Amino acid sequence: MISKRISSLSPYKTETTPAKIKLSSNELSIDFPEELRKRIGEELARLPFNRYPDPEAYRLKEAIAQRFGVKPENIMLGNGSDELIYYLSIAIGEFDRGVFYPVPTFSMYGISAHVLGRKRIEVRLKEDFDIDLEKSLRKTREEKPALAYYAYPNNPTGNCFKEDSIRVIRSEGVFTVLDEAYYHYSGKTFLEEALSREDTVVLRTLSKIGMAGLRVGILIGKEELVKELNKIRLPFNITYPSQVIARLMLTEFYPFIEEAVKEVIRERERVFIELSSMEGIKAYPSEANFILFKSPIPAELLHEGLVRKGVLIRNFSYMEGLENCLRVSIGKPEENDAFLQALYEVLKEHT
Repeated sequence: MISKRISSLSPYKTETTPAKIKLSSNELSIDFPEELRKRIGEELARLPFNRYPDPEAYRLKEAIAQRFGVKPENIMLGNGSDELIYYLSIAIGEFDRGVFYPVPTFSMYGISAHVLGRKRIEVRLKEDFDIDLEKSLRKTREEKPALAYYAYPNNPTGNCFKEDSIRVIRSEGVFTVLDEAYYHYSGKTFLEEALSREDTVVLRTLSKIGMAGLRVGILIGKEELVKELNKIRLPFNITYPSQVIARLMLTEFYPFIEEAVKEVIRERERVFIELSSMEGIKAYPSEANFILFKSPIPAELLHEGLVRKGVLIRNFSYMEGLENCLRVSIGKPEENDAFLQALYEVLKEHT
């Protein structure tokens, strides 16, 4: 029999509608050079696919450690950050203590808690999408959660929460996870605290910088803490191809990634200005690789209109506090131009 926890669970939502231009999943939209494709092919051809990969993915950890200025021993890898979120939800505190997170935010925090039967302690963000510290402290003191998740910058709102608010809530005895999936676009981090404290870790990912298909999530924390968490990691969770390709991207081809990220940041500012100039559109400032905006027409109507024109973005109007809001990932300049033109045309059709 399926557990009631599972039968009552709402699965993770994503966009799978076919479209010529896909700006729905916060991926890095780039064209890989032929030199890179050739090198990957050469490396993959050498892999012994009949053998298990390195269970610790040590060479990949070395490359990641060098990029982030930490030691390999500070790192635990997951099959995407999603796997690491599950591990933290399993490992931190007993299951009779809940999991805190401000909402709206990345849905996997709540899904992982629900699957494990842990109480979900949610507090609505303020109108400016920052943490409501007064309500959060009251809830924290009442419910005494063991664990807190913060997307930093937050997905789907795009902003970074006030650092002091996170620290104050942490001081109530709450283990704190900073999910820095979009770190490369904000430059803001709690990394030093993750390396020096027993109650804080940072999550990062390669998915937002051109490697979403490799599924490499990164947890960074004190060596002793990482060693304990590693006890519950499933064996061989990072495949041979992922280890090899990710290492190449982070070493030989990292300048290519850096330039692509810089272009996204430039384009983010341009798209924000263009959106803000459209009558009826309210665009929210972003420190990530996407922009949340509010539509003057029903979000579903706008979403369907964009799909008809070959552009796929994400409709978030189903989330409380995000009524009539949609999120667009920042793509290549020509993709962003196509989105803006399609948006203008759909709005003109319905206003």
